[in-house]
Amino acid sequence: MSARSRARRPQRHLPLQVLLGFLVVYFLVPFWWVIVNSSKDASGLFGGGNTLWFADRIDYLGNLQQLFTYDNGIYGRWILNSTLYAIAGGVGATILAVMAGYGFAKYRFAARRFSFALVLGALMVPATALVIPTFIMFSGLGLTNTIWAVILPSLLNPFGVYLMHVYARDAVPDEILDAARADGAGELRTFLQVAFPLMRPAVVTVLLLSAVASWNNYFLPLAMLSDNRLFPVTVGLGLWQGIASANNAGTTSLWSLIILGALVSVIPLIIAFFTLQRHWRGGLSVGGLR
Repeated sequence: MSARSRARRPQRHLPLQVLLGFLVVYFLVPFWWVIVNSSKDASGLFGGGNTLWFADRIDYLGNLQQLFTYDNGIYGRWILNSTLYAIAGGVGATILAVMAGYGFAKYRFAARRFSFALVLGALMVPATALVIPTFIMFSGLGLTNTIWAVILPSLLNPFGVYLMHVYARDAVPDEILDAARADGAGELRTFLQVAFPLMRPAVVTVLLLSAVASWNNYFLPLAMLSDNRLFPVTVGLGLWQGIASANNAGTTSLWSLIILGALVSVIPLIIAFFTLQRHWRGGLSVGGLR
């Protein structure tokens, strides 16, 4: 390789590097803004200082104490609610996606192609378009304003079914399944002891995506729930924002609590991502090699 070609290669990738650098700044600046402004009180937020740097008085601990004690500690309840919805919805959606994806990939049954086409069609439907029909159905069943109104709709994950179908089709050879059946293993044992370990990276990926989607869900619980003790943290912070905009918070500045609450609500997602990152990256690598 000549020196001229080596010098030309960085110039060829320069526009892509500039674009990636812009995207990094674009996504990190809002997060940095939240970190900085969650340390400020009302005077620091509205005192006219630099919004991208810390004020003279940094009081994370005081703001945290106020966050978890305001309105009888309702924020802590919202965090617990979000945790419940994320775990129940994420685990349930993953179990259903794994079973459905494996079934579509490894079994032949009537209307298989048509059923899978329906799953693919469901990917094209915006989730917000289903909220009102879901609300009407759950209202008829008397399940609105309950935790089931948030958990049950979260169990349906068409993208997870599609992802597990593709991964199971390529990562689980039919010969291994036939060998297990020839050795006398039943279908359940074949799935749990042979297929499932091979599908584990994709399972972790679907679990992570489903849990994050349940944690960030806003419109569904907003429509389904009226008791603020059942709100997830997303809807709860929206409630506080409405109160703060109307200046109905009394002597408490809710804006500081809203910003800090948004920062705290991101921490569980960061922990989940880094905890499952090894399995997630492994799943992408295996999928790429195949």
